[in-house]
Amino acid sequence: MRRFFLWILTAALAVQASAQHAGPKKYGELINVSDAYKHLSILASDEFEGRETGTRGAMKAANYIAGEFEKTGLKAPVNNSYFQPVPLVEKKIEVNSFQVNHVPFQYAEDFYFSGETGASVHVNEIVFAGYGISSNAYDDLKDVDVQGKVVLVINQGEPVTKGISAITKSAKPSEWSLNNAMRIENLQRHKPALILAVNSNVPEILKKYSKYFTEGRMTIREEEKDQTHPASVINITPAIADQLLKRSGKKLKALQAEINDTGKPNSKSVNADFTFSYQVKSREVNASNVLGYLEGGDLKDELLVISAHYDHVGLNPGGVDTVYNGADDDASGTTAVIELARVFAQAKKDGNGPRRSILFLGNTAEEKGLLGSLWYTDNPVFPLPKTITNLNIDMIGRVDSAHLQSPDYCYLIGSDKLSTALHRISEKANAEYTNLILDYKYNADDDPERIYYRSDHYNFAKHNIPIIFYFNGVHEDYHQPGDEIDKINFDLLVKRTKLIFYTAWELVNRDERPAVDVR
Repeated sequence: MRRFFLWILTAALAVQASAQHAGPKKYGELINVSDAYKHLSILASDEFEGRETGTRGAMKAANYIAGEFEKTGLKAPVNNSYFQPVPLVEKKIEVNSFQVNHVPFQYAEDFYFSGETGASVHVNEIVFAGYGISSNAYDDLKDVDVQGKVVLVINQGEPVTKGISAITKSAKPSEWSLNNAMRIENLQRHKPALILAVNSNVPEILKKYSKYFTEGRMTIREEEKDQTHPASVINITPAIADQLLKRSGKKLKALQAEINDTGKPNSKSVNADFTFSYQVKSREVNASNVLGYLEGGDLKDELLVISAHYDHVGLNPGGVDTVYNGADDDASGTTAVIELARVFAQAKKDGNGPRRSILFLGNTAEEKGLLGSLWYTDNPVFPLPKTITNLNIDMIGRVDSAHLQSPDYCYLIGSDKLSTALHRISEKANAEYTNLILDYKYNADDDPERIYYRSDHYNFAKHNIPIIFYFNGVHEDYHQPGDEIDKINFDLLVKRTKLIFYTAWELVNRDERPAVDVR
């Protein structure tokens, strides 16, 4: 009898182990084109009006996601609600006057900036502060008083004489060239009234993004406080700089050449009649993250976050196509989150639930500056120290121009930035189940697109939470009305979602959470 009992026990354990091993494949196959199409066609429909944060269309999208979470049986973790309100305010700048020596210039055409409360400045003299650099070898601000004054600074590069930097004394540029914020912060410490930062790239930036400067800027709403803000920075074109320097008899290039030729500062006061005034109009914006919670088993206190942003850029009044549908950006990622929630919930119903808990997170206001994820990580519903990883999905439904001949790919970003174990788990899941080409182009530290910093995962990474960002690359319809559902490759969307599923399955069921071992 005892031997028979041991045989039964051994057989049962073998069956259980076999079932556990077969589990991922069984549930991964539940992710399918039909369900993905259903969700994406609703989220990217004209009815949802481009899902711009704070609009009726975004609220419809949030309600749809919450409804799907409820159908799958996910818990509502925010005081029995699926919604985490995100307090936002939109600030719109209205420039009343910007004149240099009585010549007017236009906001978003000749200059751009951000402001908080409004200001008015009228001076007859400015300070030209060269590159705005202060170092042991070279100092633009030595013996120069800028406090309470309007300062003009060259906001790029550093003095270089015959290929040699005045700061490093070598051909290698200093950190001042690599990080423009350094010179601005250096000037702000000297308490000027205003900084006019000239950069040769400003005309191109204005050409590309003028629409965004005039539309208003959203931020997290803060309590009104009496506080001193550092000097505002106005980014100006070289043409404005030349007008500011006109009474000195020299243009910007000539003054810059003098600094470069001598390797010495050439800071000076310049007569210039400069007038600038603006006001900021504010309105409160109603927005919410959408959260669905699946409780785990023996490791339920630890949490995996699977996220995507559901907002997009709204309507296109006056255009032939009046809606920015955002099918790829990011109805595709939101669809993946809904599908992943469904299959993990089904696994739990079948008795194969995850050991760790999972939070499915639909972020708002990503397009406004990653604000929804910023609010969540600053006000987490579940403790961040217990959050093991964030798998973030932003655009997985298209093929970019670099992969037209080999479309079976996905860009992965950040998998090795904080945890080598997470990177190995991701690579193993792909090798075992999906065999996609994993492209790490945008993961490079010197990636000029800076993609690592441009989606919601970054707010988790800032807290030393390992992340993976899944991305199909930028295409011709990025932030254009042409980002429509008929251009989505659903087979590829499903395959990429399966990669995320298998990676998530391993993360929530393994004994150890991925260690943070990269600093």
